[in-house]
Amino acid sequence: MTVLDSFKLDGRVAIVTGCARSNGLGYAMAEALAEAGASIVGADVGDLKDAEKTVRNLGVKFYGVQGDLAKPAERTRLIRETKSKMGRIDILINNAGIIRRAPALEFSEKDWDDVMEVNLKAAFFLAQAAGQVFVEQGTGGKIVNTASMLSFQGGITVPSYTASKSAIAGLTRALANEWAKHKINVNAIAPGYMATDNTAPLRADAARSAAILERIPAGRWGENNDLKGAVVFLSSRASDYVNGHILAVDGGWLAR
Repeated sequence: MTVLDSFKLDGRVAIVTGCARSNGLGYAMAEALAEAGASIVGADVGDLKDAEKTVRNLGVKFYGVQGDLAKPAERTRLIRETKSKMGRIDILINNAGIIRRAPALEFSEKDWDDVMEVNLKAAFFLAQAAGQVFVEQGTGGKIVNTASMLSFQGGITVPSYTASKSAIAGLTRALANEWAKHKINVNAIAPGYMATDNTAPLRADAARSAAILERIPAGRWGENNDLKGAVVFLSSRASDYVNGHILAVDGGWLAR
C-alpha cells in the first residue's frame, strides 16, 4: 500500500452532520469524503437535496436523514437508519452546530441551552452511539469533531458557543483516551475564521473584519474547501496513530 492509498475511503460509510448548506463546512467535508470514495449519510435539520446531488454525482451512495439532532429520538434514528440502509458505520463527522450572539450580561438561558444541546450534548451522544457500533463491528472507526478558534480563545458576545467549543476540545481528548484501545481515533478540526453564515455578522462589520484579517498571516478568510484535506486525513488510515488532536485550519491565526 502506498501512502496515497492510505487516504482512500473506498467502501467506508461516513455520517456527516450539519451538511445541508452548500456554503457550509459540513457540505464541503461531505463532498471531500465522497471524493475519497466514502458513502455518505447526511444529517441536518435543513433540506439535504443539494448535498445528495453533489455526492451522487461523484459516484457514491448518499442517504439523507432530516431531523433536529437536539432531540434524542432523532439521534437514535440517525444511527439506526445508517446501519439499516448502509449496513455499517466507519466515520462520524460531528459538525452540526449553532451560534447565538449577545453580550454576556444579557445572554439568555434559552440561548445558552439551545447552543449546548446541539454543539455539545448531541455531539457526545452521537459519538457514544457511533463508538458502540464501532466496538460491535470490531473494525475500529474515526470520529472527527468540529472545534473552533474559540476552543482556544474567549471570543466576544458568544459565551455559550465558546463554552461549547472549548468543551468539544476537551471531549475529543477524553474520548480518545478511552477509545484508542478499540482502534477508534477521536480528533477534531478547529476551523479558523471561515466565510460562512456563522461569520456573516463579523464580515459585515468593516472594522471587525479588517481587524481579523490583519491578524491572519494568510491574509484572507478561510474557504470551505480549505477543510477538505484535513477531514480526509483524519477519517482515513493515514491518521491511524493520531489520537486526541485538535487540528487548526486557520491560515496561521493561532501562530500570531
